[in-house]
Amino acid sequence: MLRAGIVGLPNVGKSTLFNALVANAKAQAANFPFCTIEPNVGVVAVPDERLEVLAKISNSEQIIPTRIEFVDIAGLVKGASQGEGLGNQFLANIREVDAIVHVVRCFEDDDIIHVSGSVDPVRDIEVINLELALADLSQVERRIERARKQARGNKEAQVEVEALEKLLAALNQGQSARNVDLTEEEAESVRSLGLLTAKPVIYATNVTEDDLAAGNAWVEQVREVAVQEQAQVVVVSAQVESELVELSDAERADFLSALGVEEGGLRSLIRATYDLLGLRTYLTTGPKETRAWTITAGMKAPQAAGVIHSDFERGFIRAETVAYQDLVTAGSMGAAKEKGWVRSEGKEYIVQEGDVLLFRTNV
Repeated sequence: MLRAGIVGLPNVGKSTLFNALVANAKAQAANFPFCTIEPNVGVVAVPDERLEVLAKISNSEQIIPTRIEFVDIAGLVKGASQGEGLGNQFLANIREVDAIVHVVRCFEDDDIIHVSGSVDPVRDIEVINLELALADLSQVERRIERARKQARGNKEAQVEVEALEKLLAALNQGQSARNVDLTEEEAESVRSLGLLTAKPVIYATNVTEDDLAAGNAWVEQVREVAVQEQAQVVVVSAQVESELVELSDAERADFLSALGVEEGGLRSLIRATYDLLGLRTYLTTGPKETRAWTITAGMKAPQAAGVIHSDFERGFIRAETVAYQDLVTAGSMGAAKEKGWVRSEGKEYIVQEGDVLLFRTNV
């Protein structure tokens, strides 16, 4: 399951956003630092209207969407990499996620104390990024000493040393590990480190409802930072998300429309996360269930089958494939076959977004 860690300084709206995203989560959102003492975890279904359409075509008994796990991690502060606040504990939690959602405060509110005394998103980003980089630097320095001792006559250790030296140089210059040019072999050698600055980042700029549609000057500052870091930016309003939780689907659509936006923060974040990580969704459908599966872009049919069960990858024979829209247009799998829209694909087929697949295996 895909895991995204929600980080940021205290009082930027992290827990409010988390609560709204997972609705039934138990995170405490209070106006003081470190109100999240343990990382709160919430699993949410990835919205996908295609599932209901396919379920009707197949008369499926149940619909199973793919899911994403959000982890609400306590507010970091300056000095977290040296254990300030609750730093070390939460830096460890970030190492376990696939992507980082960095919530940045882009709103003014005299009633909500800013830990640094004023709203300055670029400064806030620098504080968090510095702490992540310092934590990575400490880890790389410890690891490189051991790797150098092992490098004599050991090719794998030599590759690791080369990777670590590149990372060390970059981190010492304040750069992120994700911007270091490593070969595939080098990247694999240091993957187990779980470097914090190697993780892809989405900046969630938290604004008032008035700024949700167009953003504001602070959001533009964050966009400039994101371009340099090859990160993504999503404009969200934690307060609006909190209000959406109480509304029906129709009321939610009307509310968002009145604010000048087409989708809520959850959809925006999921879409940005999938795009950033290069993820795709394929679908399976039948009388028992209609289901969405998450894969990496470029994945071939046997590997996609292995997402369902490892035995399916080993025993893969072929994949009966039809594009979602073709199946909907035909009205049934039988009709799609009659029109010649259902293809038989082999082991080299690269699965596309929205493919509806039926795997044939010898299992």
